[in-house]
Amino acid sequence: MSDWHTVAAADDVPEGGTLVVDCAGKTLCLYNLAGEIFATDDTCSHGNASLGDGFIVDDCQIECPLHQGTFDIRTGKAVAAPCKIDIASYPVKVDDGKVLVQV
Repeated sequence: MSDWHTVAAADDVPEGGTLVVDCAGKTLCLYNLAGEIFATDDTCSHGNASLGDGFIVDDCQIECPLHQGTFDIRTGKAVAAPCKIDIASYPVKVDDGKVLVQV
């Protein structure tokens, strides 16, 4: 059974930016897309790089800083080569200004 974990204050996730957090033994990357928060695994599935160091492109993709492959922030789906393996994405809710992730 998955539990909800408080990982950050919503204000800590910059609009159009990322925030790396630890949650239940995992390192996650939070994204703020026009006020909506999303969460995925932080490590690129192609290389050992932190997606939190990447760039948000095309409004909903994170570009890996290592080889410039991209993932859909909303689903974790690998979108552009060299990334071929999806990353995990997690349900997120914001409650009373706090970001909660279900892991």
